[in-house]
Formats: sequence, C-alpha cells, structure tokens
Amino acid sequence: MTISGRAQYRTRVLHDESRRDLRDPSRPRPIRLYQWEPQPRPATPAPLIIVSHGTGGSGSAMEWLVGPLVTAGFRVVALDHHGNDFIDGYEPEGFLFGWERPRDISFTLDALAKEEMLGPVGAAGFSFGGYAVAALAGARVDSQKVAAVLAETIPLPEIPEFPGVLAALRKKVAQDELLIHIDRSGADLTDARIRAVFQVAPGWGPLVTSSSLASIQIPVEIIWGGADTIAPFHEINCYLAGIPAATGRSAGPEVRHEDFFDPAATNTKARDHVARQAATFFTRHLGHPCQVDRPRGHQ
Repeated sequence: MTISGRAQYRTRVLHDESRRDLRDPSRPRPIRLYQWEPQPRPATPAPLIIVSHGTGGSGSAMEWLVGPLVTAGFRVVALDHHGNDFIDGYEPEGFLFGWERPRDISFTLDALAKEEMLGPVGAAGFSFGGYAVAALAGARVDSQKVAAVLAETIPLPEIPEFPGVLAALRKKVAQDELLIHIDRSGADLTDARIRAVFQVAPGWGPLVTSSSLASIQIPVEIIWGGADTIAPFHEINCYLAGIPAATGRSAGPEVRHEDFFDPAATNTKARDHVARQAATFFTRHLGHPCQVDRPRGHQ
C-alpha cells in the first residue's frame, strides 16, 4: 500500500499473454496498475473509473484527476502503458502504436472482473490517454493516416520525451512487421462495459475516422485548455464536433497542456476544477457511488 497525499493506493503488475514485452519478446506485455478503493468500501460494487495517462507519463502521476474521484466514492484504477511510461522507460512502439492502449484497458477490466463483480464502468484519459478512452467508446484510427505518419508523408510533431522516435522505430521494427501493426491499428476496440468517457485535452483526434466518432452513443465530456499548443482546440474539435452526444468546455483561456501534468505548473486551480468536473460527470452518468443498485425501498 502506498500513501500519496490523502489517498491510498496499491500497485501490482498484470501480464497480457496475447501480446509481447517490447524489450523481451519472450515475456508477456506488462501492465502496471495503481488501484484506489473508496473508504469505507460500500456493500455493493462502487462504480469503477479507469484512467489512462498522457504521453510519457504514468498512472501514478494522475492523482490530480484521481483524488476527487476517490473522494466522491468511486473505485479508481490508473494504468502504466508499456513503453510509454516514465516508470519503466520508453520504447518507440509505446509512442506510435497508440491502439495498444485501449487493449491494455480492456485486458485490465477482464482481469478485475475475474476477481470480483464490477460496478458501472467509466473511463477518463488525458492527452494520449484521451484517445485511448475514446477508442473504448468506438473511435477508430484511420490506418491509411497511420501509414502516412510512419512514412513521414504526414508530419509527426516532435515528441520531447522521445526525439527521433520514427528513426528508432524503423531501426527496431522490420518493414513486414510494421505493415502488420499498421493493419492492426484500424481495429474496432469498443468495450461495451464503458458507459461514459471523460477526455482531458485528448490527442490523436486528426487520426480518428469521422464515421467512427459519429457512431459513439455513450456520454462523452471533453475539456481543453485555451492556451494549449500541444492539443490545440482545432484538434480537440475533431472529437467535440464528431461525437453526437459530446459536451465540452474550455478550462480557461490561459490554461496550457502542461498545466495538467507538470508538477511545477502554477495554474493548479484549473486542474483541480477539471477533476471535480470529472467526479460530477461520472456521478451523473454512472450513479452516485453510495446509491448504485440500491433497492427502491431504501432510496
């Protein structure tokens, strides 16, 4: 058990035998979990929120979003996405094969469901994680655009956490194997267990097909920063305009992408406000944690 601020979480690592470790193909893909439980634990399963971190981040760094959810009574699980988290280090596939992220989440839900009954499930993601949770709702990547990015026909913005990531990928992954991954990128990764999605400054919007966004039926809330140059509004709008039931708002005209993750950021009020909005959103769409599945006679 780890104590972080007022919230307590435990950490463990799952292994997905269907996919390989990016450093050692003889081993299964690792997925590290950070699990927060509401205290006291309710008699019936509390709604579960699963959280996906941003590029090069970690589930352990998402407590700014997790804290208000746990305080509201939700059960919360944040993930480390293999090859893209600062705990274990970086691999080029972790930055470029984003479609593996929603698979991490679905695998985690499968594992948790084997241990105990799941309550209603929601998903929240920041930046790269914003795409991942949208994919669980039905967003699908355009494989042709992915191929163009990897071929540098479509420019890839420089990634500060991994300069030269495309060159590193070409050095590591053979062309025939890369074609397999590109074909895999366009798969439908919808997970019917996800009932609501909360995106914060989501990435990858321009790579997602408009038809897949139009098919999303569950509630989606989208928050962005008015001064964000990493996930600017015209990219956020791919999701906002494309998802029929999506609602959204700016966190403020001065809010940058960094304000959501940088420990040195001074604009923590906006970040805290967004986290409280997430708790309100999930309470509205998943039910109050203390009231889920409560018999009518006890309401």
